[in-house]
Amino acid sequence: MQKITILIHCEDKKAIIASVTNYIASIDGNITYLDQHVDADENVFFMRLECEFSKDTWNIEAIKSHFQTNLATPFNMTWDMYPQNEKPKMALFISKYDHCLYDLLGRFCAGELPLQIPLIISNHEDLKPVAERFNIPFFHVPFTKDNKEEGEKAQIELLKKFDIDFIVLARYMQIITPNLIALYKNKIINIHHSFLPAFPGAKPYHSAFKRGVKIIGATSHYVTAELDEGPIIEQDISRVSHSHSIEDFIMKGRDLERMVLARAVTLHAERKTMVYNNKTVVFS
Repeated sequence: MQKITILIHCEDKKAIIASVTNYIASIDGNITYLDQHVDADENVFFMRLECEFSKDTWNIEAIKSHFQTNLATPFNMTWDMYPQNEKPKMALFISKYDHCLYDLLGRFCAGELPLQIPLIISNHEDLKPVAERFNIPFFHVPFTKDNKEEGEKAQIELLKKFDIDFIVLARYMQIITPNLIALYKNKIINIHHSFLPAFPGAKPYHSAFKRGVKIIGATSHYVTAELDEGPIIEQDISRVSHSHSIEDFIMKGRDLERMVLARAVTLHAERKTMVYNNKTVVFS
């Protein structure tokens, strides 16, 4: 069997689901999963399907062409179609923090992430031994306010060379350039604590501790030109109290960052996220 995932969004109209399912049946496909959502405020329809085809009827280019003619054009759909056996290629951007890096590489080696990791890019060399331990190519690309153009050029050349599908900022401590964001629209995933904007700066956990916060959180989102304001993919929280120390806060925060980033990466790699008007539809 050959399997594909189809993502669709368009103006909400009658008979979209019936038209899509009947079409898949007409080309001898079998739908194994279907979920849909309607944004009533925007009048937009979203749908995710997983379909399988026997090998003797399998021709994805023909299916794409027929889908465009018979469904996408009449309903004015925006859509994507992915073979499920083609795992997306993820580039990891890192700096000096290693907790998210170790977590993602550990999950990857355990077969928990449906993706490939062709390379790791860092603006420091501190974590090169980690990449070598996991046998993943490591590239040091210096990136400061004085060499942003050179750094961006080197990053983009590497991403194109390795045919990267999406980027994950595993605590990469530099602001991504507009050109790179434009090249990978809704394909750059970031992770950070959820104290913003109340507790900005270099030591947010210390500031939050002084205010006696009762909840610590982490947020993973797609990167946009507006810093930390992109469409949110995944979030989680942990309760804290007066009995916890600053070190406890930091430890809990790192645990949340690991878990939330891993879930966001998995959702993206499994093609379960759709972005519309700076927010996400996330399918189960």
